[in-house]
Parts: sequence; C-alpha cells; structure tokens
Amino acid sequence: MLMTMKELLGIAKKHNFAVPAFNTSSSMILNGLLEACEEKQAPVIVAIHPDELEFVRDSFLKFVIDEAHKASFPVCIHLDHGASFDQVMRAIQVGFTSVMIDSSALPFEKNVEVTQKVVEAAHAVNVSVEAELGTIGGTGEGGIASTDNIIFTQPEDVKAFVEATDVDTLAIAIGTGHGLYPKDVKPKLRIDLLKKIRAITEVPLVLHGGSDNPDSEIAEAVKNGVQKINISSDIKTAFYKKCREVLQDQALREPGDIYPPCIAAMKQVMYHKIDLFNDADKVKFYK
Repeated sequence: MLMTMKELLGIAKKHNFAVPAFNTSSSMILNGLLEACEEKQAPVIVAIHPDELEFVRDSFLKFVIDEAHKASFPVCIHLDHGASFDQVMRAIQVGFTSVMIDSSALPFEKNVEVTQKVVEAAHAVNVSVEAELGTIGGTGEGGIASTDNIIFTQPEDVKAFVEATDVDTLAIAIGTGHGLYPKDVKPKLRIDLLKKIRAITEVPLVLHGGSDNPDSEIAEAVKNGVQKINISSDIKTAFYKKCREVLQDQALREPGDIYPPCIAAMKQVMYHKIDLFNDADKVKFYK
C-alpha cells in the first residue's frame, strides 16, 4: 500500500504509535525492510536522502514504488532532508509521496517562506511535506554526531510556523543528534519540551537522529506524541558489520552468498525498532 505521509501518520497519531523511517540506499536494505515489515505487519517509511538518491539514481524509485504497491502493509516513500526547492521538485517528479524541506538553519521568517513555497507545490500533486523547526546536532566525520549545535524547538514558534506553512509533519529538536554519539556524550531527550509542543499543535511530530538514544527515552517520546522516528546509522552499522565478517571468506563473490546474512543481521535491528515504536501489528488500522 503506497501512501502519503499525511495518511500514514494521521493513523499513527490516532492510535499512539510511531512509524520508523529507515534510510534506504540499496536494494539489499530495501529487501530487508520489506521482509521485516511484512513479518511484523508494520507500516514503514522508506527514507532516501538526496545524497542516497544520487547514489541509487532516480530509476531506483521505480523499484521502490513497485514494491510498495505490492506490499501488504502501508509504505510511504520520503525524501529525507531536502535542502532546496529543486531537490524537492526532483523527488516529486520521480515518485516520492512525501518530501522534507529542511530550512531549519535559516532565520524563522525565511524558513517559513521556503516551506510555504514547497507546500504549495507539493500539495498541488498530493505529496506530503515535512519541515524542521530548531536544529539537531550535526554529524562529523565517520557519522559521529556532535551535539554542540542543538537549537531546541521553541513551543511558542510551533503554532505560528504550522499555521503559516500548512506543513503535514514537523521535525522538532528536543535533544537528538545525527549519527552515532562519541562514547563520552550521553544524549538526553527533553520530554518536558515535547509535551509542551504536543499540546500546541495537532500535526504529527518527528524525531531525527534517533539511532543512539536510550530505548527508554525513545519509548517515552512515542508515548508523548512522536509519530515518526528516523533510523539510519543503527541499521547500516548492523548490515556492514556483518558484511565485514562474511567477506573474511575470500572465496565468496556471489551476492546471493554474501548479502543474506547481512540482511538478517540488519533485520534484527529493524524488529527491535518496530517493537520499540509500538509499530508492530498496526496494519489492521489501515484496512
């Protein structure tokens, strides 16, 4: 079932669960995602960053769309962190059902202006729009997150931003960072801030950089109104760690021999996230 983000997360909000957005940059990751969500009967978001789209090429979307239509569970295909109007328009043209425009580093008024333009174009063709208010920690070399640059989302800005832009979902900054944290950095979610934001707006809320936060915090965030959580580093780490182990056998060269155990290792992480987000067995709400 191919769906927009608005359709997908509206149900998630009503029934108090979050849908994982797994960053997908290869057919192997996509295959694992489809298998895991079929087994768990879990709605899912296939998230593709512009850099990942450059790698897999536009034609990859035909494969994703075909698989989404055949799936027994809801699938949204989402552009992750679109940085410009042109990137978003490219995504819409090749078949994404949801796009993110991330102008969070700009002043509030400019963020509103850019987001309004994207919303107007996307809504005209029934594509959902995610925006971001506040900024989460940046990613350093090797995918290691820096929490130095977090600008927490201010509740008083949320109402004005949502009303001015008509966005379908909003990514908020409450203490996460992209990538995996250095060992001496312990992330801490501001659940108190989340509660204030949730009380101000009805739009589904999004957490970026959710890979390395404690499970207890993530579960609490879901209970208090987060409907979408982005996961990239965790699944890729599991996949490629197993790849390195498998490739110790120098005789292996066929993809069918190399990748199945890597996909299986990644799926274990996906199962865990699906359960943690209370996303398992939620297909029943979409029928």
